[in-house]
Amino acid sequence: VFSTADDNQSAVTVHVLQGEREQARYNKSLAKFDLTGIDAAPRGMPQVEVSFDIDANGILHVSAKDKKTGKEQKVEIKAGSGLSDDEIQRMVQDAEANREEDKRFHELVTARNHADGLIHAARTAIKDNGDKLPGDAIGRAEGAIAELESAMKGDDKGQIDAKSKALEEAAQALFAAAAAAGQPGAGGDQGEAAGGKHDDVVDAEFTEVKDDNKGA
Repeated sequence: VFSTADDNQSAVTVHVLQGEREQARYNKSLAKFDLTGIDAAPRGMPQVEVSFDIDANGILHVSAKDKKTGKEQKVEIKAGSGLSDDEIQRMVQDAEANREEDKRFHELVTARNHADGLIHAARTAIKDNGDKLPGDAIGRAEGAIAELESAMKGDDKGQIDAKSKALEEAAQALFAAAAAAGQPGAGGDQGEAAGGKHDDVVDAEFTEVKDDNKGA
C-alpha cells in the first residue's frame, strides 16, 4: 500500500519497471500510468493499493486502487515486452557488482524522505499553532528547517542525518510549547514522508515467467 507525498494530492503515478537495481534509471521501464480522482486529504492519509499478477499466458496485470473511493486504474503488459534471459542475467550480475553503491543510494533516499517528513511536521506545527508558540522556538525551528533543506540538496547522508536530528530537537520544543498552550501538536508525520518524493527507488518487482508456471 502506497500513499501521497503532498497535501491534497489528487493523483499518483505508478511506474512499472523490471530489473535488480535500486535506482529506476538502471532498470527497464515497462509501463507508467496515473490513478486520478483521489480525495483531498493530508499527505500520507490516502491508501493506494498496487497489485501485480501474471496470468497463464504470461501477461502481467498491474492495478492501482484507492481504498477509500474504490477508483482503480489498470494496465496490461504482454509477455515478451520485458527483458530477455541474457538481459536478466546481465542485470543480476550488474546489481551484484553495484550492491554497495545501491545500498548507499537507498540509505540516502531514505534519509531524504525522513528529513522531508520532519520538515513537513515542523511547518505544520508552526502554521497551526504559530500564534501560541514562543518566537524563539519558532525561530530555532525555522533555522533548523533551512539548514536541513540545504543539506538535502547534497549527497552527504551524514550531514542530512545531523541536520535532521537538530530539527527533531527544535520540533520537540515546538510540540512541547503547543501542548503547554493547550493546542494540538503537529498535523503531519515526523517520520518518513509517505509515498516519498524521490522516485528513484524501485518499490515493487516481478519476474516474467515464460511457461505455464506462475510467478510474482
